[in-house]
Amino acid sequence: MATGGPGLESLVDQQISVITNDGRNIVGVLKGFDQATNIILDESHERVFSTREGVQQLVLGLYIIRGDNISVVGELDEELDSSLDLSQLRAHPLKPVIH
Repeated sequence: MATGGPGLESLVDQQISVITNDGRNIVGVLKGFDQATNIILDESHERVFSTREGVQQLVLGLYIIRGDNISVVGELDEELDSSLDLSQLRAHPLKPVIH
């Protein structure tokens, strides 16, 4: 594993949340990354937000995200996350990120 993104080493084998430049929210276990901050997630799913219904979770499994498509990587508090009732959560979908 290369030393790519700042601080990503400490998140390997941890559950993280990734916001992509096109506004997608992908949650999974960080398995690896490289110097271009391409990341590999396992047990991943995309959370699709809506103002009309609860959060949909689309199973992705093992998933690679190109570094140039990543806007934000964040550590996920698994205890807090598991206490959320996503079926009751309503939110506007994220808009694409413009750099």
